[in-house]
Amino acid sequence: MASIIIIPIIIVAIIGLSGYLVYRFLIYDLMCKRTVKQILQKYNIKKTPSQIIREYYTNKGEEISYKEIQDIEKNYRQNEPEQFLAMYDAIRNNKDNSEKE
Repeated sequence: MASIIIIPIIIVAIIGLSGYLVYRFLIYDLMCKRTVKQILQKYNIKKTPSQIIREYYTNKGEEISYKEIQDIEKNYRQNEPEQFLAMYDAIRNNKDNSEKE
């Protein structure tokens, strides 16, 4: 008798948990990627987020690995998408300053 109630509850819990995990780790990240891409296109920036990060840290004089770039990109993409614009502005300002000298 108890199995009539418990089995559907377990099935619903498994479906709900798997749906949440798919959303959190797949769909949410895809939506964040699309948002960042739209922001960069809006400001007519032709570089990818990873290129912006690589150039930014190169201009600062720091060498970072591909894995670190991916981690930074994911963090900024999901939590602080405006950081890409700030880094691009810093790259552009650095380029303008070096051309003036």
